[in-house]
Amino acid sequence: MTQFTDLGLAKPLLKALADEGYTTPTPIQAQAIPGVMSGKDLLGIAQTGTGKTAAFALPILHRLAENRKPAPRRSCRVLVLSPTRELATQIGESFKTYGKHIGVSVAVVFGGVKYGGQMRALAPGVDVLVATPGRLIDHLQEKSITLDGVEIFVLDEADQMLDMGFILPIRRIVKFLPKSPRQNLFFSATMPSEIEKLTVEILNPNPLKVSVTPAATTVDRVNQRVLFVEQTRKRALLAEMFDDPAFKRVIVFTRTKRGADRVAKGLEQVGVDAVSIHGDKSQGQRERALAQFKAGEVRVLVATDIAARGIDIDAVSHVVQYELPNVPESYVHRIGRTARAGADGSAVAFCADDERGLLKDIEKVTRQRIPSFDRRNDRQLGAATAAMPEVAGKPERSAQPHRGEHRPQRNRNHSAPKGAGGHHRPDAAPARTGTGERSTSPGRGRSSRGGGQRSSSSSTGVWSNR
Repeated sequence: MTQFTDLGLAKPLLKALADEGYTTPTPIQAQAIPGVMSGKDLLGIAQTGTGKTAAFALPILHRLAENRKPAPRRSCRVLVLSPTRELATQIGESFKTYGKHIGVSVAVVFGGVKYGGQMRALAPGVDVLVATPGRLIDHLQEKSITLDGVEIFVLDEADQMLDMGFILPIRRIVKFLPKSPRQNLFFSATMPSEIEKLTVEILNPNPLKVSVTPAATTVDRVNQRVLFVEQTRKRALLAEMFDDPAFKRVIVFTRTKRGADRVAKGLEQVGVDAVSIHGDKSQGQRERALAQFKAGEVRVLVATDIAARGIDIDAVSHVVQYELPNVPESYVHRIGRTARAGADGSAVAFCADDERGLLKDIEKVTRQRIPSFDRRNDRQLGAATAAMPEVAGKPERSAQPHRGEHRPQRNRNHSAPKGAGGHHRPDAAPARTGTGERSTSPGRGRSSRGGGQRSSSSSTGVWSNR
C-alpha cells in the first residue's frame, strides 16, 4: 500500500501530515500528487469526501517549498477558486495546516462582508489566495489585487460553479491570469458539457486525468430509499421519522430558502430541535447553526443545495431529501453528507407526484433504481397531518420546474459587480467540506493545530496566517 512517505513530498510536509495522524493517501491523492508535483496540469473527477483538498494542497505546497521566493505585492503565487465561503475557508485552513512547517502565507476572501480587512491582507502579497469568484472580481475591479504573479491556478467544485451561475465570472477571472507558464488544476464531481468546454479553455494540452469514481455515482455505503407521499403530508412523514432514535444527527434538504425555514419551524413545533442554513442567513448565523449541529445541541440541520457540498460533519446518521433537487447531480452531493470517514449512512427521499420526473432524471444520471415505498393514502399520515399546527408564513408551491427550466436566482442581499453582465451570484453559504479516510488520510474538515491567527470571518471575510 502506498504511503505518503513514498510520494517524494518535502520533509516539512511529511512532518505536518504525521502531526495530523495521516499516513496513507486516498486514491485521488495517490494518483494526483506525483503528477502535480512534476508540474503537470490536472483534471480530477471526484466526489466530495475523497480527499481532493490534500490532493492539490500537498503538491502545491511542495512546489512552493522547492522554489522559495516572496509573493508579488497585491498578488499571489497560487490562486484557488471555490464556490462557497466556508469551503474557501476550509481549503485555506488545510493549506495552513499542511504548510505550517514551511512558512507559507495564506489568505481567504469571500463576499458579503466589508473590504477593508481583505485589502490589508492582500496588500503585501500572499503565497496562497483562496477566493470565491464574486468577491475576487470585486477586488480586481478595485485594483486591490492583480493576478500577474499567479503560477498555479486551482478551480475546485467546477460543476457547482456551473449550478450557481459562476461560469461567466470564472471566464472573466481567467483573462486576468498570466498565459504561461501557469499550472492549472481542475476538479469537478461531475462533467456536464459546459464544464467540459471550460476544461478545454483552462487546461494546457494533455493534462493528467484522474477519476476515482464514475461521474454522478452515489456513495456505496449509503442505504438509499424513496418514499412516495403526498406533498401536503411530507411534514407529518418527516415528524414520524424522528420517532426512530436512530435518526440521531440528520441533515434535511429543501429546494428553497423559505422552505428550509418552514421545515425547521415545523420540526421545532413537534419537539425536534432544528436549525436552518441557506444563502439569506448572515455569516454569523451560518456559523452558529453549524456549530450547534456539530456540537449535538440540535438534532437536525435543514439546508438548501447551496450547502450540499459544504457540510463536513462526522456521524451524520441520515440525509432526508424533503424535496427532490431540480438538478439530478445534486442528489449525489446531498447524500454524500452521510457515510463519511468510513462510516455507513442512510438517505431517504420524499417524492410527491409532481416530482416523479425529477426522480426519473436522478435514476438515469446515477444509473440505478432506488428502492421505493408507497406512503400515499396512508391513514396514519392523514390523521397526523390534520392534527399538526400551521407553520407561519406562506406555503411552498408544490409544482417545481424540471431541470431544463431551472434558472439560478440572484440573492437579493448581494449586488452584481460592475461589468459582470448580471450573471454574478453571491458567494454562497459557508460549510465544511469533504474528508478522505479520516484516520489515515487528509481531506477537508480537520482544523489546524498550529500556525497563524485567524480573524473573525463574520466581520471581515478574510483571515491570514501572516
